[in-house]
Amino acid sequence: MDLAYIPSPSTGVIHLGPIPLRGYAFCIIIGVFVAVWYGNKRWIARGGTAGTVADIAVWAVPFGLVGGRLYHVITDYQLYFSEGENWVDAFKIWEGGLGIWGAIALGAVGAWIGCRRRGIPLPAYADAIAPGIALAQAIGRWGNWFNQELYGRPTDLPWALKITESANREAGTYHPTFLYESLWCVGVALLVVWADRRFKLGHGRAFALYVAAYCAGRGWIEYMRVDEAHHVLGLRLNVWTAIVVFLLAVVYMVVSSRARPGREEIVEPKAEKKPEGSAGSAEKAEKAEKAEKAGESDGDADAGEGVKPDASSDDAVDLGKDMEHGAGKS
Repeated sequence: MDLAYIPSPSTGVIHLGPIPLRGYAFCIIIGVFVAVWYGNKRWIARGGTAGTVADIAVWAVPFGLVGGRLYHVITDYQLYFSEGENWVDAFKIWEGGLGIWGAIALGAVGAWIGCRRRGIPLPAYADAIAPGIALAQAIGRWGNWFNQELYGRPTDLPWALKITESANREAGTYHPTFLYESLWCVGVALLVVWADRRFKLGHGRAFALYVAAYCAGRGWIEYMRVDEAHHVLGLRLNVWTAIVVFLLAVVYMVVSSRARPGREEIVEPKAEKKPEGSAGSAEKAEKAEKAEKAGESDGDADAGEGVKPDASSDDAVDLGKDMEHGAGKS
């Protein structure tokens, strides 16, 4: 008898009249908003302008969704194209099935297009949004909880996830791998924020750290899962993907730190043009005023004897004449 466990929701969708409200979709949407909001704060702190992250996200998010779905459908093609399956289900993204590897890869293409249009270096943008992406993944993983999918091996631990019986699953209590990954992603976000502040990561190294840290956790979490997957040399395909991507991220950090040490001083050229009334304009105006006064002083000094006596000298002469005239009368 299980004394404690994490219950699964009885349904992953609530109907508001004819409109279905799906928990999986809500988790993805909330995750995107958090990533854009936090990425915007970090971008402004790096010297960028408000709204730039959202403008580029307009390109990155759709590309990411398409990439995530493509990766899932390609690696799990038997769920949609084998005998007895309906290939139309491959387009039903609301039922679950987004591969993070494809989402990041194709999302990066969309971000690159957006950055090119704004004249912004992609590595700097990637560094700014890296922790936000990790937080988005942490939130998005709860969509698997709503769909009762991607759980781990059976267990009787107090935090086991209770799964109800369905056509594609057997009732029981299992490792809540969605929760493990969600917590891991929160830890990854905190790690990237700390390392970025401590070591001033730049030129894409904060993003590479996020990728490496995520892959390190995804490897052991993936190993616990029991859902159907392709295996290569005894390991799940996603485990191999995590290993390869982890190594690539580490190599990038090492090579980048040697080739381009430090952090970008300017991440958005447009941000250098401060609007009137801003702190930058006030500072420039103050400098100009000081320079103008200094120029006037130099001009007076250079004029020498050719300069007309000032008002105070004239007053002194007049006062002397008055005193002389007064003395003569007395």
